[in-house]
Amino acid sequence: MGPEHFWWGGWWPFPIIMPIVMVVIFVTMFYFVFGRSGFRPPWRNDSDRPSHHSQHFETALEVLEKRYAKSEISREEFEQMKKDILG
Repeated sequence: MGPEHFWWGGWWPFPIIMPIVMVVIFVTMFYFVFGRSGFRPPWRNDSDRPSHHSQHFETALEVLEKRYAKSEISREEFEQMKKDILG
């Protein structure tokens, strides 16, 4: 068993397979960072990013109901404001 055993005899697939494995790893990493609609970390959801297409603006009635739910206004004030909003 001479030195050729360690270079090409027993390890001949390693120099061929390792570059292929490295290319696959880099392509996969590149896809996860850049390939999914621009640069963003893979752990960030689309719901975290504000989008003008999916914005929901609260109506006056929704704001009023939230204020009533938080007990910022009384029931009488709620009913009066609701009546004013609905016309």
